[in-house]
Amino acid sequence: MSRQPTSSSSSSLPPPRKRVELPEGTIAISIGLLIAGLTIYAFFKIGQQALGQDGFKPLVSLWFVMFALAPGFFLPVEQEISRAISHRRALGQGAGPVVKKVVILCGAIVIGLVGSIVALAPFVSSNLFEGNGIVTASLIIAIAVYGAFYMVKGLCSGLGKFNSYGFIVGADGAVRVIVCLALLIAGVTQLGAYSLAVVLTPLVGVLVILFSGQLKLQDGPPASWSEITPNLGLLLGGSIFAAALVNAGPITVALLGDTAPAENVTLFGNAVLLTRVPLFLFQAVQAALLPRLTRLAARGDIKEFKTGFRQLVILVVGVGVLGTVGAFAIGPNVLDLVYGGSIDRRTITLLALASGIYMMALAIAQAVIALNGHKHVALGWSLAFAAYILTVWQVSDDLFLRVEVALVTSSVVGLISFAVSLRSQLRSLSPTL
Repeated sequence: MSRQPTSSSSSSLPPPRKRVELPEGTIAISIGLLIAGLTIYAFFKIGQQALGQDGFKPLVSLWFVMFALAPGFFLPVEQEISRAISHRRALGQGAGPVVKKVVILCGAIVIGLVGSIVALAPFVSSNLFEGNGIVTASLIIAIAVYGAFYMVKGLCSGLGKFNSYGFIVGADGAVRVIVCLALLIAGVTQLGAYSLAVVLTPLVGVLVILFSGQLKLQDGPPASWSEITPNLGLLLGGSIFAAALVNAGPITVALLGDTAPAENVTLFGNAVLLTRVPLFLFQAVQAALLPRLTRLAARGDIKEFKTGFRQLVILVVGVGVLGTVGAFAIGPNVLDLVYGGSIDRRTITLLALASGIYMMALAIAQAVIALNGHKHVALGWSLAFAAYILTVWQVSDDLFLRVEVALVTSSVVGLISFAVSLRSQLRSLSPTL
């Protein structure tokens, strides 16, 4: 008589807990972004060592203006080319025709931005760069360089070449530090040399990847402009406000603190960079997240979409809380140790809180984009930026405090707007949610 297998012992065991799964490519991109993040701090240290905190002020302004404009205008190009390629890959179609359209589009954006900066050069130079024309010229060069930089990143992300993506990002920071360190050792103290080093170094990683032949594209069905541009205007609007918001602090201090010591801009910029450590790391998740969510949405796999996103929310909240607590506990000491000049605990804690909330808003915005909610993202970032302007205008006469409160308030506005939009979209797709 055969014995029936028993499963009583196994059935009594609790089901294994699902672990948080990161999107494909997160580790490779994280390595590149970790290098990029660390080298930003190294560059700020080297620059202040060479030029002094007063003399470094034009480069602080260049840095934050550059990263308000470049991601604002070119991150949508990266995201749209990544989305379009990922969508074609999911359908088994070649992406070559799409990329040709994006090259034309990116070139047009570069020409428009360069023309605008040239027209505003006297104002930009005198109000942000202490009258240094070479820094204004460097900003113009940066626009062209970062146009190519973001487009190639989009190719890497869409094609699933995450090692190449990480290499481009990491090489940008590593080469910059190597060049600036060589200038420091050689005793170079000219602002222009460091300014040009800032904007030319991204080309190294881009050229290595392009000439290595890693980004081979398959020919496919002809691409119409509607395949890449129906949401680009909305995405551009949202991205411009988002990038302006995350870089607005030091720029606002530079513009409104014209009677304050120049080193105040440098000190505030140092604090902003320190509190962005979690945000730097989240960029790795962001770069891999959008293609994954887009593929799930294209396949109609909303259940997996929601599960993966909820897991990522847990991760982002944890990182944000850790960053804020860390800034409160040791932030001023770290700033003094690294840069030889500190800032008060209130300022660095509020900056870290704003960065954490912004990071959560950014994560939700990516999910909204993947569900084709571009108009919701544009509206959310527009409302957030409007809240920033209104708060800076109305709150306090203390320059630092008004900027800190404005950053927190605007990030909260963006977070609420995106959360409402995402919940509405998911409810429409799954009434049982």
